[in-house]
Amino acid sequence: MFIDHAALKLASDEAIDKASGALRHISLEIHSHPELGWKEHFAHKILTDFLEEQGFKVTRGAFGLETAFIAEYESPEATKPENAHCVLTVGYCSEYDALPGVDLIAISGVAAALGTKAALEKTQSPGRVRLIGTPAEETTGGKVDLLKLGAFEGLAGCLMLHPANTDNMYVTMLGAGHLEVEYFGEAAQASTWPWKGVNALDAMINAYNGLAVLRQQMLPTSRLHCIITKGGVAANIIPEYASGAVMYRAVKNADLNKLRDQVVAILEAAAESTGCRVAIRKKMEYAPLKNNALMAEKYVHHMETSYGVRFQPRAVQESRPSGSTDMGNVSQALPAIHPLFSMVSLESRTDLIYPAHSAVFAEKAQLPVAHEAALRAAKGLALTGLDLLLQAGFASQVRDDFERTK
Repeated sequence: MFIDHAALKLASDEAIDKASGALRHISLEIHSHPELGWKEHFAHKILTDFLEEQGFKVTRGAFGLETAFIAEYESPEATKPENAHCVLTVGYCSEYDALPGVDLIAISGVAAALGTKAALEKTQSPGRVRLIGTPAEETTGGKVDLLKLGAFEGLAGCLMLHPANTDNMYVTMLGAGHLEVEYFGEAAQASTWPWKGVNALDAMINAYNGLAVLRQQMLPTSRLHCIITKGGVAANIIPEYASGAVMYRAVKNADLNKLRDQVVAILEAAAESTGCRVAIRKKMEYAPLKNNALMAEKYVHHMETSYGVRFQPRAVQESRPSGSTDMGNVSQALPAIHPLFSMVSLESRTDLIYPAHSAVFAEKAQLPVAHEAALRAAKGLALTGLDLLLQAGFASQVRDDFERTK
């Protein structure tokens, strides 16, 4: 099948440009109506209504998750029997739970899906597009639930974007786990009969100190955070209850598993040392992000040759400090990429201008230049998705590379 790459790019770019005003409106509306994870009702409605208007088949409340959605498009060519053996599906993700800059993640996924759909229509090419609306990335990880429920099944690959200070295709996003710990002791009057008490706060402090000591032996790429959330009700009463929250992060799955086991051992030892009972609950665990190398190369190529973006050397990109994402779990299950795009103009790019998801980050995310940057990156993402759908043998190469690097 002959692929007219120029026609694909033109159709995709024109569709994204045509939708720019509507996407800008959606972005600012989501920004003005921040909603926490699993409560993104406003964002869910404004996104799904728009996607339905654009000709996508929309499933609201997908997989029983009230604020998740699936928006799908299948080109007429994809339904023809002679194309049945070669029709592929590409996936994009949109996030929209409250955090500064997330509105740009929402519209960038929509824009990439629009561009891909338009290119398939204009060139009469076979292919399917699936945009997955993923709630609660910042809390419990909506993609983790959607992955288990089958939202990503049948995809040749999945792609999404995230705003940042710099353009970065190879950012190292750590795997992360979040534990909640509770210690249960016995209350006693601290001045009258302290020997009758079992001090839950002592257990929590022992745990905190144990975790602090563990940092000396951790890999330099790993991270460990802990807070004490409750530590008693009055100074003259030995606390019968204390609680805390712990997060641990690592670059590799094996290191994440080892660090989790070490953390749990310290939490349990703190209970043993004070005579307390302990309860440990795992709230979530995000896998390390695994960017597919072949898809990443395509994205970088499109951004540099078509849209004037310049990336720093890969080693520099990989060295940038970063956080964690539930897209990591997706990337461990199927080929995926999660590039970052700079929110500033091509002419004024500098390094680390403002901290991600800070108040100033929120302010900058509303600017027209940030909107333009999001759509520029979405165009590159759409072209990468079209490569996956239509370039002969590319999807197979991507899958082989994914399997080889498991």
